[in-house]
Amino acid sequence: MRSARHFVRDLVRRARGTMVVRGIRGATTVSEDTAAAILEATGELVREIVAANDLKPEDVASALFTVTPDLHAEFPAAAARRMGWTMVPLLNFTEIGVPGRLERCIRVLVHVNTARTQSEMVHVYLREAVALRPDLAGRERSTTPQ
Repeated sequence: MRSARHFVRDLVRRARGTMVVRGIRGATTVSEDTAAAILEATGELVREIVAANDLKPEDVASALFTVTPDLHAEFPAAAARRMGWTMVPLLNFTEIGVPGRLERCIRVLVHVNTARTQSEMVHVYLREAVALRPDLAGRERSTTPQ
């Protein structure tokens, strides 16, 4: 939940028309290539990003989802659609298959319209994907520059 100070600052910035687009990254993994596993893991990831960043669907400008080449049973964006992101532009891509890298991984880059700074965006890494960015995994929103 945002503090009263952040809420007031956001209202002032919105009134001044200083909204910008910020990126929020996230990733998770699945244990198997099934539609159910992909939808469940992606839904969990998107819900965590929404909660950590106090987002509403109208805040989201677009979202790009990627999967590693070993996942093809379902589009991860379908999970976001099921959550009500019906008017948000969504795209799915396949990651480059770099040998020895994390397998069965779903990544997302969410673009949001916000008055917040980039350092206030909370990136979310779940399951085995925590290894991708241990510096960001579990980080709370910060008001200090990074």
